[in-house]
Formats: sequence, C-alpha cells, structure tokens
Amino acid sequence: MQAFRVVLPSGTKYWTVVDEDYGVVQEADRFLRETRLARGRAESTTKAYAEGVSLFLRWCEATGRDWRTAAREMGLFMLWLKWTPGRGGKSASAVVPGPGSKPVRQEIRVNKVLTAVRMFLLHGVTERTVPGWVLEQIYEVGDTRDLPVAAQGESGGMRLRLRARHRVSEPETDIDRASDEEVVAMFKACRSARDRLTVLLLSRVGLRPGQVAGLHRSDPHLLMDARPLGCDLEGAHVHIVRRQNENGAWSKSKKPWAMPVDFLVVQAFDQYALERHERLPSGGSDFLLVNLFRPPYGDPVTTEAIGELCESLSRRAGLGRLVTPRMCRHAMASNIVDAGGTLDEVQALLGQKDPSSPRPYLHPSRARLRDAVERVPSPRLRVTEEGQ
Repeated sequence: MQAFRVVLPSGTKYWTVVDEDYGVVQEADRFLRETRLARGRAESTTKAYAEGVSLFLRWCEATGRDWRTAAREMGLFMLWLKWTPGRGGKSASAVVPGPGSKPVRQEIRVNKVLTAVRMFLLHGVTERTVPGWVLEQIYEVGDTRDLPVAAQGESGGMRLRLRARHRVSEPETDIDRASDEEVVAMFKACRSARDRLTVLLLSRVGLRPGQVAGLHRSDPHLLMDARPLGCDLEGAHVHIVRRQNENGAWSKSKKPWAMPVDFLVVQAFDQYALERHERLPSGGSDFLLVNLFRPPYGDPVTTEAIGELCESLSRRAGLGRLVTPRMCRHAMASNIVDAGGTLDEVQALLGQKDPSSPRPYLHPSRARLRDAVERVPSPRLRVTEEGQ
C-alpha cells in the first residue's frame, strides 16, 4: 500500500491509496476524494491522510487483520508505527526493538498517522462499511451535559462530543521566531525584487507560503482609494483568497480576508512590478509571483520554491540556522504584539481563530488593524537603533 497522486480531468489534484499492483483501494479513495472535493480540504491534507491510511492498511495486511475491525488493537498498531521502518512488508508483523534502538517515527508523526486513521474509520462508520462499535474504540464518546452552561451552545439540546482515545504525548517544543536581524540579513541577501517582496510577504505581512504562492495580480490593492477596483477598503492592502490554483498553492483559511500592508511592502510591490515588466513584457500568468530567471518563464512559483528560497537566503546570509517561513510568520505576530498590538488584532491579521478559544469573540475594527500594522517600525530601523 502506498499514497498516490491523482489529477482529475477538472485539474483538481488529490492523493489516494493504491496497492502493490497500483490498483486503487476503493474505500480509501472514496474517503480521500470526499475530503478534497466535498469538504474542500487542501491537496496536502489528502497527501498526509493517504500516507497515514496506507500505513494502517499495510499493517493490517502484514498482520492478517481486517482493517474494518482492527481498531480494537490500535495499541499494537502504534507500537508497529514507532518501530517498523519504511515499507516493512509481511516480515514486519512482529516488532522487537533492541536495546538502545531509536524509534523510526517520532511522536508528532505517529499522532498525524493516528489522526488520518481515525478520520478514515469515522468515514467508514458514516458510510456503514465499518461497524458502529468501532467509533467507541477510537473515540471516547460523551455528551455536552457535563460542560459549563456557557459552553453547551444556544440550542439547549444535547450534543455528542468525541475525544481521541489513542494519542502519543508529544515533547514540548519552543516556538521560535525569526529575529529582526535575521530578516534584514535575508532581505539584503536577496538577488531580485521578487525575492525581496517574498521575504516581506512572509515576515512583514505574515502570510503562509501557500498564501504567498497563491496570490494573483488582482489581489493587491495598493492605492489609498481602491473603489475604482471595486473595493471599498481604505489604504493599501492585499486580499487573501482560497482558490484551486494550478501550482497547488492553497490558503489554509477558508474565509477570505484583507491584510493591511505598509509603505515597505508597497515599495517592494512597485520594484517587483518594474522587474517583472523588464523580464516579461508580455506579462506571463495571472499569478503575482512567477518564474523570472529560469524556465518555464512566467509560470507561478510554488510553495516548495518559497521554502527553498528561505533555506538559500539563510545560508547566503550566514545566519547559522535555517529560518523557515513559519518563523517569519511568528516574527510578524511578535512584532505586532511588541508594538502594542492585542491578541484579537493578531488573530484578525493572521486570518485565524482565537488561539485561546474554539471561536473568536473579539472583533477589532479595520482602523485598529491598520494602526497595528503602522505601529511596527522598519526592521532595518530597529536593527540600526539597537546597534547604536
């Protein structure tokens, strides 16, 4: 069993599971196709699910278990996941780790696989291809009656809630951020206006790589008055919209939102527009960031290319460590807070739910969001002042 990428006639891409003869595993394919098409999840999500489900089905095949009822022995599957390397085949049915052996898969990887398996089996229960009792094997099933009144919802009716039974305790890791010095060094190491704009979109605007690669030329509204463009928002801003993009770029947030940008980002947009016109007078594709220096010229950059750019800039700038796009995003959020921004402002600016609650309760005004962005000084200025 293995994960396999599928491209539909419509151009939509998702991942499925195939057997050793590359025959599609129908039950897994229905689950993964529905995840992509009906639920609108990203292609990368179906890839993660397909990899997890393929491991589960491989374990069932290797140990002679029926995948529909194997959930009653999920603990053995977790042991197999931890110690069985690669595509172990049928010889991996008995796992005996020796003294001093290192786990093949770390806790975070095991938990991701278990999440995929739970979703797969839950889909099977819904479709009635998996016995209903399996639900109690993978979830602790309860209701909302024991919750505080404020958390029971407005309907007043009883609702079921599910809590995963099988989960490995993950070691706590510090969430790091890129420092202003690192961002400035990466910015200086850029060799094109396009790369400088990319660094600012990551570290100054706080976009995810998929959101940066998915921007279209119509998304930035850099005029103070955007009404001629059919937009009633004031000031320079960028619209973040989830789309089915040909380069696979995907915005994690389902809800579109507009992100205010400051003069540094506007200048970077202007410089990139001149560079793009010089390199591609015909314009290229409708995507904002495109290939300018290697073929296929004019094609959109990919999410992977943005990660590779950060790796290259980190090395070229001599930072001594890899500064990732996620660290740049954390830098943006931290700078907003350091400049006096509030949690709800960060929440709205990053296009995410309140990190301390399952639903956002605070809604900052657009004017306050713009003020939050304008309060953050130039990273170059911050570095200069701190060096004096």
